[in-house]
Amino acid sequence: MIAAASDPLWNNGAICGKMFTVKCTGATNPFPHPCYDGKEVTVKIVDHCPGCGGTLDLSKEAFATIADPVAGVIKIEYW
Repeated sequence: MIAAASDPLWNNGAICGKMFTVKCTGATNPFPHPCYDGKEVTVKIVDHCPGCGGTLDLSKEAFATIADPVAGVIKIEYW
């Protein structure tokens, strides 16, 4: 399970290799109830996502663990 970090988090690559637990907190578009209740995923930061609107860009597999892939974009919290 992997993810890419947006510009504010990337910090010239300092975050590369770090692990985060991610949880879906809601929809960012009209897709109703994208989150899988109580599901979390641990991802490793392996890439930079310049210009990403969010904070983390999850791999398809990581995204599908916590939310319906059809939603496309979700709100998350991570630690």
